[in-house]
Amino acid sequence: MAEASYAQVQTSSAPRAFRIFDLLNRKGPAIAAVIGLVVLWQGIVWGFEVPTYIAPGPMDVIRAFQENAGTLWSNFWPTFMEALLGFAAGNLVAILLAVLFVHSRTAENAFYPIAVFINTIPIIAVAPILVLIFGNGLAPKIIIAGLICFFPTLVNMVRGLKAVSPATLELMRVLSASEWETFWKVRIQSSLPFLFAALKIASTTCVIGAIVAEWIGSNFGLGALIIEATYNFRSPLLYATVFLAALLAVLLFSLVSFAEARLIRWKTPAVH
Repeated sequence: MAEASYAQVQTSSAPRAFRIFDLLNRKGPAIAAVIGLVVLWQGIVWGFEVPTYIAPGPMDVIRAFQENAGTLWSNFWPTFMEALLGFAAGNLVAILLAVLFVHSRTAENAFYPIAVFINTIPIIAVAPILVLIFGNGLAPKIIIAGLICFFPTLVNMVRGLKAVSPATLELMRVLSASEWETFWKVRIQSSLPFLFAALKIASTTCVIGAIVAEWIGSNFGLGALIIEATYNFRSPLLYATVFLAALLAVLLFSLVSFAEARLIRWKTPAVH
Protein backbone atom coordinates (compact mmCIF):
# COMPACT_ATOMS: atom_id res chain seq x y z
CA MET A 1 0.00 0.00 0.00
CA ALA A 2 2.82 2.40 0.92
CA GLU A 3 4.67 1.59 -2.30
CA ALA A 4 1.50 2.31 -4.31
CA SER A 5 1.00 5.66 -2.58
CA TYR A 6 4.65 6.58 -3.23
CA ALA A 7 4.24 5.69 -6.88
CA GLN A 8 1.11 7.84 -7.14
CA VAL A 9 2.94 10.81 -5.60
CA GLN A 10 5.78 10.38 -8.07
CA THR A 11 3.34 10.12 -10.98
CA SER A 12 1.41 13.24 -9.94
CA SER A 13 4.54 15.29 -9.23
CA ALA A 14 6.17 14.44 -12.57
CA PRO A 15 3.66 16.39 -14.73
CA ARG A 16 3.82 19.33 -12.29
CA ALA A 17 7.61 19.42 -12.51
CA PHE A 18 7.39 19.16 -16.29
CA ARG A 19 4.97 22.13 -16.42
CA ILE A 20 7.29 24.23 -14.25
CA PHE A 21 10.26 23.32 -16.44
CA ASP A 22 8.26 24.11 -19.59
CA LEU A 23 7.21 27.48 -18.15
CA LEU A 24 10.80 28.36 -17.28
CA ASN A 25 11.93 27.21 -20.71
CA ARG A 26 9.42 29.52 -22.42
CA LYS A 27 9.58 32.52 -20.10
CA GLY A 28 13.17 32.21 -18.90
CA PRO A 29 14.83 34.07 -21.80
CA ALA A 30 12.41 37.00 -21.51
CA ILE A 31 12.92 37.23 -17.74
CA ALA A 32 16.68 37.05 -18.15
CA ALA A 33 16.58 39.77 -20.84
CA VAL A 34 14.54 42.10 -18.60
CA ILE A 35 16.88 41.57 -15.65
CA GLY A 36 19.88 42.17 -17.90
CA LEU A 37 18.45 45.42 -19.24
CA VAL A 38 17.65 46.69 -15.74
CA VAL A 39 21.17 45.87 -14.55
CA LEU A 40 22.65 47.56 -17.64
CA TRP A 41 20.45 50.62 -17.08
CA GLN A 42 21.55 50.93 -13.45
CA GLY A 43 25.19 50.36 -14.43
CA ILE A 44 25.11 53.14 -17.04
CA VAL A 45 23.53 55.59 -14.58
CA TRP A 46 26.13 54.78 -11.94
CA GLY A 47 29.09 54.52 -14.32
CA PHE A 48 28.50 57.82 -16.11
CA GLU A 49 27.14 59.55 -12.99
CA VAL A 50 24.02 60.68 -14.83
CA PRO A 51 22.02 63.25 -12.80
CA THR A 52 18.73 61.92 -11.49
CA TYR A 53 16.71 64.72 -13.08
CA ILE A 54 17.98 63.62 -16.52
CA ALA A 55 17.84 59.84 -16.25
CA PRO A 56 17.05 58.16 -12.93
CA GLY A 57 18.17 54.62 -12.23
CA PRO A 58 15.85 51.69 -11.51
CA MET A 59 16.29 52.19 -7.76
CA ASP A 60 15.15 55.81 -8.09
CA VAL A 61 12.08 54.70 -10.05
CA ILE A 62 11.22 52.09 -7.41
CA ARG A 63 11.48 54.76 -4.70
CA ALA A 64 9.22 57.01 -6.79
CA PHE A 65 6.62 54.22 -6.86
CA GLN A 66 6.81 53.94 -3.07
CA GLU A 67 6.76 57.67 -2.33
CA ASN A 68 4.04 58.57 -4.86
CA ALA A 69 1.87 55.45 -4.69
CA GLY A 70 -1.27 57.42 -3.83
CA THR A 71 -0.75 59.94 -6.62
CA LEU A 72 0.01 57.22 -9.19
CA TRP A 73 -3.03 55.12 -8.36
CA SER A 74 -5.41 58.10 -8.17
CA ASN A 75 -4.34 59.03 -11.71
CA PHE A 76 -4.27 55.43 -12.93
CA TRP A 77 -8.01 54.83 -12.59
CA PRO A 78 -9.21 57.74 -14.79
CA THR A 79 -6.85 56.65 -17.58
CA PHE A 80 -7.96 53.04 -17.13
CA MET A 81 -11.64 53.98 -17.46
CA GLU A 82 -11.01 56.22 -20.48
CA ALA A 83 -8.99 53.54 -22.25
CA LEU A 84 -11.47 50.78 -21.42
CA LEU A 85 -14.55 52.75 -22.51
CA GLY A 86 -12.78 53.96 -25.66
CA PHE A 87 -11.72 50.39 -26.43
CA ALA A 88 -15.31 49.15 -26.07
CA ALA A 89 -16.91 52.02 -28.02
CA GLY A 90 -14.39 52.14 -30.87
CA ASN A 91 -14.42 48.40 -31.45
CA LEU A 92 -18.21 48.13 -31.20
CA VAL A 93 -18.69 50.81 -33.87
CA ALA A 94 -16.04 49.15 -36.06
CA ILE A 95 -17.69 45.72 -35.80
CA LEU A 96 -21.15 47.10 -36.60
CA LEU A 97 -19.81 49.00 -39.62
CA ALA A 98 -17.95 45.90 -40.83
CA VAL A 99 -21.19 43.89 -40.70
CA LEU A 100 -22.94 46.66 -42.65
CA PHE A 101 -20.17 46.74 -45.27
CA VAL A 102 -20.33 42.98 -45.83
CA HIS A 103 -24.09 43.09 -46.42
CA SER A 104 -24.17 46.33 -48.42
CA ARG A 105 -21.66 47.02 -51.15
CA THR A 106 -23.10 50.54 -51.50
CA ALA A 107 -22.47 51.33 -47.84
CA GLU A 108 -18.90 50.04 -48.11
CA ASN A 109 -18.19 52.17 -51.19
CA ALA A 110 -19.68 55.22 -49.49
CA PHE A 111 -18.22 55.05 -46.00
CA TYR A 112 -15.01 53.01 -46.24
CA PRO A 113 -13.07 55.86 -47.93
CA ILE A 114 -14.28 58.20 -45.18
CA ALA A 115 -12.96 55.80 -42.54
CA VAL A 116 -9.61 55.68 -44.33
CA PHE A 117 -9.49 59.48 -44.48
CA ILE A 118 -10.24 59.82 -40.77
CA ASN A 119 -7.49 57.33 -40.00
CA THR A 120 -4.95 59.42 -41.92
CA ILE A 121 -5.48 62.42 -39.62
CA PRO A 122 -2.91 62.35 -36.78
CA ILE A 123 -4.64 61.72 -33.48
CA ILE A 124 -2.65 64.55 -31.91
CA ALA A 125 -4.36 66.91 -34.38
CA VAL A 126 -7.86 65.57 -33.70
CA ALA A 127 -7.52 65.77 -29.92
CA PRO A 128 -7.62 69.60 -29.58
CA ILE A 129 -10.70 69.79 -31.82
CA LEU A 130 -12.58 67.29 -29.66
CA VAL A 131 -11.50 69.04 -26.48
CA LEU A 132 -12.84 72.35 -27.85
CA ILE A 133 -16.15 70.71 -28.77
CA PHE A 134 -16.73 68.50 -25.71
CA GLY A 135 -14.68 70.26 -23.02
CA ASN A 136 -12.18 68.70 -20.63
CA GLY A 137 -14.43 65.92 -19.34
CA LEU A 138 -14.36 62.20 -20.09
CA ALA A 139 -16.14 62.44 -23.45
CA PRO A 140 -13.23 63.66 -25.65
CA LYS A 141 -10.82 61.23 -24.04
CA ILE A 142 -13.13 58.27 -24.66
CA ILE A 143 -13.70 59.40 -28.27
CA ILE A 144 -9.98 59.75 -28.93
CA ALA A 145 -9.24 56.35 -27.39
CA GLY A 146 -12.05 54.90 -29.50
CA LEU A 147 -10.82 56.54 -32.71
CA ILE A 148 -7.36 55.08 -32.34
CA CYS A 149 -8.90 51.59 -31.92
CA PHE A 150 -11.47 51.95 -34.67
CA PHE A 151 -9.66 51.53 -37.98
CA PRO A 152 -7.58 48.36 -37.33
CA THR A 153 -10.66 46.56 -36.06
CA LEU A 154 -12.77 47.72 -39.01
CA VAL A 155 -10.21 46.51 -41.57
CA ASN A 156 -9.64 43.15 -39.89
CA MET A 157 -13.33 42.52 -39.25
CA VAL A 158 -14.27 43.23 -42.87
CA ARG A 159 -11.50 40.93 -44.03
CA GLY A 160 -12.58 38.21 -41.59
CA LEU A 161 -16.24 38.36 -42.58
CA LYS A 162 -15.24 38.05 -46.24
CA ALA A 163 -12.72 35.25 -45.63
CA VAL A 164 -15.32 32.51 -46.03
CA SER A 165 -14.61 30.25 -48.98
CA PRO A 166 -17.18 30.19 -51.82
CA ALA A 167 -17.53 26.43 -51.35
CA THR A 168 -18.66 26.94 -47.75
CA LEU A 169 -21.23 29.53 -48.77
CA GLU A 170 -22.49 27.24 -51.53
CA LEU A 171 -22.82 24.41 -49.00
CA MET A 172 -24.92 26.63 -46.73
CA ARG A 173 -27.19 27.47 -49.67
CA VAL A 174 -27.56 23.78 -50.51
CA LEU A 175 -28.53 23.14 -46.90
CA SER A 176 -31.20 25.88 -47.21
CA ALA A 177 -29.57 27.96 -44.48
CA SER A 178 -30.98 31.43 -44.01
CA GLU A 179 -28.88 34.57 -44.40
CA TRP A 180 -28.83 34.95 -40.63
CA GLU A 181 -27.70 31.34 -40.10
CA THR A 182 -24.93 31.74 -42.68
CA PHE A 183 -23.79 34.97 -41.06
CA TRP A 184 -23.82 33.67 -37.49
CA LYS A 185 -22.50 30.14 -38.03
CA VAL A 186 -20.02 30.78 -40.85
CA ARG A 187 -19.03 34.43 -41.27
CA ILE A 188 -18.79 35.30 -37.57
CA GLN A 189 -16.80 32.16 -36.81
CA SER A 190 -14.48 32.90 -39.71
CA SER A 191 -13.94 36.49 -38.54
CA LEU A 192 -13.06 35.78 -34.89
CA PRO A 193 -9.30 35.17 -35.43
CA PHE A 194 -9.08 38.39 -37.47
CA LEU A 195 -11.09 40.26 -34.85
CA PHE A 196 -8.89 39.20 -31.96
CA ALA A 197 -5.77 40.07 -33.93
CA ALA A 198 -7.15 43.62 -34.19
CA LEU A 199 -8.31 43.70 -30.57
CA LYS A 200 -4.77 42.93 -29.42
CA ILE A 201 -3.56 46.01 -31.27
CA ALA A 202 -6.45 48.10 -29.98
CA SER A 203 -5.84 47.01 -26.37
CA THR A 204 -2.52 48.85 -26.38
CA THR A 205 -3.34 51.79 -28.65
CA CYS A 206 -6.41 52.75 -26.60
CA VAL A 207 -4.07 53.56 -23.71
CA ILE A 208 -2.03 55.77 -26.05
CA GLY A 209 -5.22 57.55 -27.14
CA ALA A 210 -6.32 58.20 -23.56
CA ILE A 211 -2.89 59.57 -22.58
CA VAL A 212 -2.69 61.82 -25.66
CA ALA A 213 -6.14 63.20 -24.85
CA GLU A 214 -5.01 63.95 -21.28
CA TRP A 215 -1.99 65.82 -22.62
CA ILE A 216 -4.24 68.21 -24.54
CA GLY A 217 -6.57 69.20 -21.76
CA SER A 218 -6.82 67.47 -18.40
CA ASN A 219 -5.80 67.89 -14.80
CA PHE A 220 -6.00 64.20 -13.96
CA GLY A 221 -4.88 60.88 -15.42
CA LEU A 222 -1.50 59.41 -16.26
CA GLY A 223 -1.12 61.73 -19.25
CA ALA A 224 -1.55 64.83 -17.10
CA LEU A 225 0.84 63.38 -14.52
CA ILE A 226 3.47 62.82 -17.24
CA ILE A 227 3.23 66.49 -18.26
CA GLU A 228 3.40 67.68 -14.65
CA ALA A 229 6.42 65.50 -13.84
CA THR A 230 8.22 66.60 -17.04
CA TYR A 231 7.77 70.33 -16.44
CA ASN A 232 8.90 70.02 -12.82
CA PHE A 233 11.94 67.82 -13.64
CA ARG A 234 10.61 64.99 -11.47
CA SER A 235 12.23 62.33 -13.62
CA PRO A 236 11.74 59.36 -11.23
CA LEU A 237 8.01 60.11 -11.07
CA LEU A 238 7.94 60.53 -14.87
CA TYR A 239 9.52 57.12 -15.41
CA ALA A 240 7.23 55.53 -12.82
CA THR A 241 4.18 56.98 -14.57
CA VAL A 242 5.35 55.73 -17.97
CA PHE A 243 5.93 52.24 -16.57
CA LEU A 244 2.49 52.27 -14.97
CA ALA A 245 0.92 53.22 -18.32
CA ALA A 246 2.84 50.37 -19.96
CA LEU A 247 1.54 47.97 -17.30
CA LEU A 248 -2.00 49.11 -18.08
CA ALA A 249 -1.48 48.33 -21.77
CA VAL A 250 -0.02 44.91 -20.88
CA LEU A 251 -3.01 44.22 -18.62
CA LEU A 252 -5.53 44.97 -21.38
CA PHE A 253 -3.50 42.95 -23.90
CA SER A 254 -3.42 40.00 -21.50
CA LEU A 255 -7.19 40.15 -20.99
CA VAL A 256 -7.78 40.07 -24.75
CA SER A 257 -5.32 37.18 -25.15
CA PHE A 258 -7.07 35.29 -22.35
CA ALA A 259 -10.45 35.79 -24.03
CA GLU A 260 -9.01 34.68 -27.37
CA ALA A 261 -7.62 31.48 -25.85
CA ARG A 262 -11.02 30.65 -24.37
CA LEU A 263 -13.15 31.50 -27.42
CA ILE A 264 -11.02 30.40 -30.38
CA ARG A 265 -9.81 26.85 -30.79
CA TRP A 266 -8.56 27.21 -34.37
CA LYS A 267 -7.23 29.86 -36.72
CA THR A 268 -7.37 30.13 -40.47
CA PRO A 269 -4.04 29.88 -42.30
CA ALA A 270 -4.20 33.61 -43.13
CA VAL A 271 -4.01 34.58 -39.44
CA HIS A 272 -0.73 34.25 -37.54
